[in-house]
Order: sequence, then structure tokens, then C-alpha cells
Amino acid sequence: MNVKHFLSIQDLSRREIGDILAKATYFKKRRSRDIHSSELKGKTIALIFEKPSTRTRVSFETGIFELGGNPLFLGAQELQLSRGETIADTARTLSRYVHGIVARVASHDHLLELSKHSTVPVINALSPLEHPCQTLADLMTIQEHKGKLEGVKVAWVGDGNNVCSSLLLGCTLVGANISVACPPGYEPPNDIMARARANARKSGATLELTTDPKLAVSGADAVYTDVWVSMGQERERRERLGMFKSYQVDSNLMSKAKPDAIFMHCLPAHRGEEVTAEVIDGPQSVVFDQAENRLHAQKAILVWVMR
Repeated sequence: MNVKHFLSIQDLSRREIGDILAKATYFKKRRSRDIHSSELKGKTIALIFEKPSTRTRVSFETGIFELGGNPLFLGAQELQLSRGETIADTARTLSRYVHGIVARVASHDHLLELSKHSTVPVINALSPLEHPCQTLADLMTIQEHKGKLEGVKVAWVGDGNNVCSSLLLGCTLVGANISVACPPGYEPPNDIMARARANARKSGATLELTTDPKLAVSGADAVYTDVWVSMGQERERRERLGMFKSYQVDSNLMSKAKPDAIFMHCLPAHRGEEVTAEVIDGPQSVVFDQAENRLHAQKAILVWVMR
């Protein structure tokens, strides 16, 4: 059986990203009139969450419900995985019960194993390597505020983490220019950079990796950051705060971007660390547009994988 999974933003072509964003925009406009539709009528979608979540869980559960489906939340302790059942057996079993699986995993290998043995679509709701659903919402937000994606400059400042990796791939797929500023040793993985460069050659996008936040932000249309200490990195907190202190997005750094630049953050945010309250709560911030767009973009990707 040929099953369509969504594990990486790289699983999509430029045209498919455009189609999904158009569908997401349709869902957003439609929601103001009638939240209910029937694209997932009669279908149950399992939500496997090995990590805590606010936006991802709520947006997926709400989106599945609004599409007419039944969301089935399965926390880490609610599955036999916690008692030693293999991921392969879990995938084979769930495939007999549900019509799709959304997984937020502690290991990217868990995601790959799940998709390998599942006969229903698997969606990556976050892994340590990528966060592709977030990137679809990000691209939707940029398009809403800038009117286009091709030729727009996006600046990433901070940790080259999973959100950064998916953003790199997504921007270079659609022809958006991206400049990433990270402290030495905290760059995105080499294989992600290689794929992003290949995308950029094909789409005409520019790609820059630097240690200088001011260089990255110079002339940017969108400035993006994320927390310096992610879940599971608490033991590194003191070291990371020291390494990243010059990468805070404040009003001075934002002034290097275009006057109409937007500020982006995937949330949750730590005011006073990666961003100042003045910026994230200021007029350039679109962080809650991003958060809302998770719902619409994920509804579109659900329809895409289930079609």
C-alpha cells in the first residue's frame, strides 16, 4: 500500500506547499462563517504525544474535530510503549484501528520506525530533528503579512534547532531567502544545511549561515527566534544562557531589519532571554497569528495526507 506520510517539510514540493497554504487560507476564511466541515467525517486520528504540548495538541485536536473527525489522544503513559511494547507493534496495531497518526516524539528514530510499520498516514507533530507543521504555519503567516514568499528575507537568530531546520528547508523550497545566525557549535545539522542549499539552487533562494545576528537581520522582512533552552536541555541551561546572551532579539536588533519587518516566535517564549517584552509584545510581533495559523495549516495537511 502506498501511504502518504508527512515527516519533513522536504516531503512536499514547492507546488504542494502552495496548494496546502491555499487550502489553509480557505479554512481560515471559512472558519469565520462555519467551523465545521466533513473532510475527515467518520475517521479517527490517533495523537501520540511523548512530550508535553499546548499549541500542537490543542490545534490538532480542534482541527480534527472541525474537519468532522475524532481525535484520540494517547499520552506516553497511556500506551504499552511505556511497558516495553515495540514501536513497530504499536504502529501495526494502531493501523488496524485508526485512519491516521499524529506523533510528537522524543526521538526522530521513533518517528521513522512508526511510519515504517504504519499502514495509515503518519504526521510529524515535532521531533528533535524537525517541526514541519510549525513551518507551514510560519510560511502562511509570512505570506499573509508580506503578500508573497518568493524573494522575502527571513532572519533566524539563536539556536539551530528543529524549528530552524524545518524553516531552512521550507524557505529554500519556496524561494524565500534565509539568513541564520547561531553561536559556534549550535548550527543546524550538516545534512539539513546540505538539503537547504540544494533547494536554494533549484528555487533561486539565497542561504546564509553566520555567527553575527546583526548581519543576519540586516534588511530582513521577518525576524524569527526561539527559546535558548528546549525541553530536555535543562542541564545545559547555564551554559546556553552564556552562549546566547548576545543573540537576544531586542529593539536595537530589530532596527537592523526593514522598518515594516515582522517579529516571529513559535512559542512558548521567555521574555528577557531570547526576546525582550518590548519586541514580542510590540506592534511588529505576529506571534499569535503564527499560533492561530497552526490550526489552519494542520487542517490542510490532514486533508493532504488523507486524500
